[in-house]
Amino acid sequence: MGISTEPVELTRDCEVVQIPAGHKVKLVKGTKAVITQSLGGSYTLLVPSFGGLFSLSGSDADAIGKEAATAQPETPEGPVGRDELEKRVWEQLKACYDPEIPVNIVDLGLVYNMDLAELPGGAFRVDVKMTLTAPGCGMGQAIAADAQVKLSRLPGVKHASVEIVWSPPWNREMISPEGKKKLGIV
Repeated sequence: MGISTEPVELTRDCEVVQIPAGHKVKLVKGTKAVITQSLGGSYTLLVPSFGGLFSLSGSDADAIGKEAATAQPETPEGPVGRDELEKRVWEQLKACYDPEIPVNIVDLGLVYNMDLAELPGGAFRVDVKMTLTAPGCGMGQAIAADAQVKLSRLPGVKHASVEIVWSPPWNREMISPEGKKKLGIV
């Protein structure tokens, strides 16, 4: 969907995360909001009565009349090799967004490193090091948790870890050409 201005009303109580502070807040049934962004399975809501932006998990999408995100990505059954898993890991990371920016964390240049380690029994451990566009961003832990959950659900992954690091400091030059195009940066 991308950027939007679709008005919605919550059909049930649900927990959201305040942007950019990162605090969890409960919105009650009947709260009016506007969907400002829908990317990677989550929604950014402008809630005038609370005076700010909030991130709604895709698993709670039914509360705003949308289809809830599936718990497991659709992938073929059976063993997953390293190359296929690496491809799927990057796909999942590209499904993670800062709720204030309509570009995924990979194209924003926030993912510094991704490592797969094979474990006994053929499963894998995924370790990701990422940063944020600003050290004071309260959404950092929420973005990292979203990535970790998405990676943990991949077939063949036994453990996923997403660590926020600050070195090297992020800058606009780290944004991919596709990300710069989406942001209108020449």
